[in-house]
Amino acid sequence: MRKEKVAFLEHNTLVLQVSGRFSMETASEKISMERGQMLLIQKNQLAEITKIPLEDNEYQTIVIRLKEDLLRQIVLEEQIEMGQKYMGPSNIIIPPNEFLRAFFQSVIPYIRNPEEKITHSLGMLKVKEAVLLLLYSMPGLEEFLFDFSEPYKMDLEKFMLSNFHYNVPVEKFAILTGRSLAGFKRDFQKIFGMAPRHWLQERRLTEARHLIESKNRKPSAIYLDLGFESLSHFSHAFKKKFGKAPTEWSV
Repeated sequence: MRKEKVAFLEHNTLVLQVSGRFSMETASEKISMERGQMLLIQKNQLAEITKIPLEDNEYQTIVIRLKEDLLRQIVLEEQIEMGQKYMGPSNIIIPPNEFLRAFFQSVIPYIRNPEEKITHSLGMLKVKEAVLLLLYSMPGLEEFLFDFSEPYKMDLEKFMLSNFHYNVPVEKFAILTGRSLAGFKRDFQKIFGMAPRHWLQERRLTEARHLIESKNRKPSAIYLDLGFESLSHFSHAFKKKFGKAPTEWSV
């Protein structure tokens, strides 16, 4: 099993699970899929992904990022009517069909030969093909794919209390809450009474102490989940705040 911290899912993303199990956890939901399933992930999310080999100890996923400039181009070329801001589910399991299965099979040679000239030439055409097949399979996805509105200004306090453990730059938190960096820092100071970076470290260390004291968790098992880049960095910060290393605290 391999766990990855995904800092910031910036683009709409289409995922096909070729083998093994793919699990994704955001602040609001958990979703997983196995061989042959497809998932459409909405842009501007923080998530943790777990990759689990199953049959024959294999794991393989095909990931296609649907970047906004290409989606805008498709809107123009296909004369697609854009609706209101998308308010539906953030992640959608796509029912398999013959066209999408055939499409993913056709993509495999490009993935296995990424440096080939033909891959660079046809890559964007294959992504466009994926979008058109999605719309053919599920016409209701137009609002999902072609929502070019800015993130609305969400409840900063609620968002940060749910997502403080993700190790992403303050700039990304600002984008995800629908604010400029300056606006984010200003609103943050009003709500929490301190700068974002200071609050994030304090909040993560407080949570670490709770997990060690109340849940008997080992420092080596929690530091990544709390947004620390290394065990040594975590141990140093913990000792500086609480006076003892986390391993001494757990004794």
